[in-house]
Amino acid sequence: MTGAERRAQITAEIVARTGIDEAMIERLVHGFYEAVRADAMLGPIFDERIGDWDPHLERMCAFWSSVALMSGRYHGQPMERHRSLPVDFRHFDRWLALFERAAREFCPPAAADHFVERAVTIARSLELGVASANGVLPASGERYHDATCDVSLAGGAA
Repeated sequence: MTGAERRAQITAEIVARTGIDEAMIERLVHGFYEAVRADAMLGPIFDERIGDWDPHLERMCAFWSSVALMSGRYHGQPMERHRSLPVDFRHFDRWLALFERAAREFCPPAAADHFVERAVTIARSLELGVASANGVLPASGERYHDATCDVSLAGGAA
């Protein structure tokens, strides 16, 4: 079996088990980012960096298609885009909470579980990447805290 055939088989198994398709990914991504944009903690960070939301949403649909269905649609470097952000564990926790809420709202349970499992891994990886970019290597079980981020948290989370 070729690599492409194996990927197609795995994708078919995921679709059969979860019901995930491109339309579901689009609903999830759009619903999630609607919540992010309205969020007191995360909204300002995104607003400062994203002027045109349509290309961003399109890129995020491709990203989640690649993550959830192994479609190979996303060709980017998420770590590079996140390393310099003024964020710490609280931002990643908030991102995860909003993502899980959106996944549970827009997806059936098996699909939501599939998305959330991957989101947890992605958030932890990005958190470590941000920490590393700031010269910090949290010990096992520790989270990355950046006191300079406290200013952005003054308004709290919506």
